[in-house]
Amino acid sequence: MLREKLKINEKRLDEINNFLLNPSNKLITDLLGVIEKHGGVDEINRKAEEAGKLENILGKLREKKSPYLKDLEWLSEKRDNGEFISIKDFRRKVLGNKADSLQFNDDNTVTLEISACQYFPFLITEAKYAIDHKELMPGRFIRVRAMKEQESDNDLLAVSAAMKIMGASWCETLDTKGTDGSNIHLGGAETITGYFGGVGQPNDYPIKWADEFLYYYTNYGIKQVLNVNFGTILIGYLMHKLGINNEFKISVFVGNDNPYFFLATFLLAKLFSRDDGSTSLIGLNPSNSVNNKTIEESDAIRKAFGFEDSVRFEHHILESQKSIVKQPYDRRNELMELASKVKNISAKHEGGDLETESKREHPSDILDYFLPKAEIDQNLMNQLVQNYMDKHQAINNTAKALTEHGLGFVAAKNLHR
Repeated sequence: MLREKLKINEKRLDEINNFLLNPSNKLITDLLGVIEKHGGVDEINRKAEEAGKLENILGKLREKKSPYLKDLEWLSEKRDNGEFISIKDFRRKVLGNKADSLQFNDDNTVTLEISACQYFPFLITEAKYAIDHKELMPGRFIRVRAMKEQESDNDLLAVSAAMKIMGASWCETLDTKGTDGSNIHLGGAETITGYFGGVGQPNDYPIKWADEFLYYYTNYGIKQVLNVNFGTILIGYLMHKLGINNEFKISVFVGNDNPYFFLATFLLAKLFSRDDGSTSLIGLNPSNSVNNKTIEESDAIRKAFGFEDSVRFEHHILESQKSIVKQPYDRRNELMELASKVKNISAKHEGGDLETESKREHPSDILDYFLPKAEIDQNLMNQLVQNYMDKHQAINNTAKALTEHGLGFVAAKNLHR
């Protein structure tokens, strides 16, 4: 049969292994060198585990006399006192008493995802609002603020602590991502379209990316980062294969926009998975051009490779009004159909509801993610907080719609029981 010609010859696999294991292979030698720089695999994992413990994060904030400690103590107290709405009560709020007799589809729960939580105070504002208005906090947070900047003002530590207190997952974005001058022919965020295709991490930048990741992994326990380039995606697989317990998710900018692209992504993940089948790929953002059929067909590939439970499809439900997609963009209705068929999806909200955004003097803008804090005056900061809270409201509207369709969701697990 013609199909049989696609079988990969074991000789080809031997050739790949010979290349990877060749001592003169500079690519692998450079990666091993940066791993040794940070102490070797076992020491890297040990440091990361210690650095990521909540008590150690809080200890660092105490040493720095951070004002954020008070907010974190407040958040812990509100969690322990059960002041956030429960899942059961949220369903009653949406459906009334009939919610108690309904059977919800909790096999295909949709993770409520917000992007981007740039500053720790945004999160506390959101939490206070959620308590007062009996709303949900997201189960997943995406962050795109400059790492060095948020390290300097303890925002990195505070957000990490908050995520552990809330029982939410989160993903950071390293500074080695292309908008740092790596490509001398491109400018900053204003030329972001020039970065499509991953041209922002040229030459030796994958090793710099690995070096930066290992710094934050060992010093802060930051385990999960965004990945925008096939070179650094490969680095992420190789580090995990070598024994480092890193994780990453693939950005929408990589462009997984058809099932063949998804196949290529999962092929690489499978090729470098560990003996137990695990991989460092924990999620990917499909392109904004996909439809439900694309994701359903790609889910069949994900399932065939054994990644259905471990690799989340992080689907953009709403996008920033400016600088990213042609509006209107709203996939909430499509999500209701998709979530009934496909497991392990998150509903990513990168903008507010369209009718809300239309009323804003400063609608959400993806380029705001790249603004240095020093360039944000108080008026703009207030507008950015409003943009973030619009996304929070949109998330709760999505949770409401899921509930009305008998579908389950994942909010911050420690807050909403």
